[in-house]
Amino acid sequence: MDIGARIKQYRERQGITQEELALKVFVSRQTISNWETNKSYPDIKSLTQLSNIFHVSLDDFIKADVEEMRKIVDKDKIREFNILSYIFLAEILIVMISAYPLFSLDGYIGVAIWGLLFVITFATAAIIEKFKKNNDIQTYKEIIAFVENKPLTYEESQREIGKRIYQKILLALLAGVITLITVIIVMVVVNHI
Repeated sequence: MDIGARIKQYRERQGITQEELALKVFVSRQTISNWETNKSYPDIKSLTQLSNIFHVSLDDFIKADVEEMRKIVDKDKIREFNILSYIFLAEILIVMISAYPLFSLDGYIGVAIWGLLFVITFATAAIIEKFKKNNDIQTYKEIIAFVENKPLTYEESQREIGKRIYQKILLALLAGVITLITVIIVMVVVNHI
């Protein structure tokens, strides 16, 4: 149930009109009407006054709305993460597929284009890593749980935190190998130009 419906429900339960409630909260009757129809929301001071008038805790009064807002925010974050992931995958495929054709071009123009594609892909990877850090998702299991909007248990969370050190070492080694392969490819192509 939304906050507007709860305000109306509690107001009617107490048998008071919108005008009477408006006087108690020090707002206009139109403001109460806007709250009840979800055209606007009460500020924290008004929420506190309403919870006192209706004899309910502030937590209970707004709890359902907070949970609903959290679900919406979580869905938006998951959508954002998925979009970033698909963009990154597409960029990696483009970088991989375009390497040979671009390096085959005469001069350094192909290498420059490929380098630009690589930098863009690297920037996307940095954005994803920042997103993962901000949302405290680093391991594969944490990422899957995040995308599925299912929280890990405390024990699972602690296990995943323990894995992060090893994964960072493996990622560093993998980045070194990819860099080495890229340098070798660039050197071979440059020597053939």
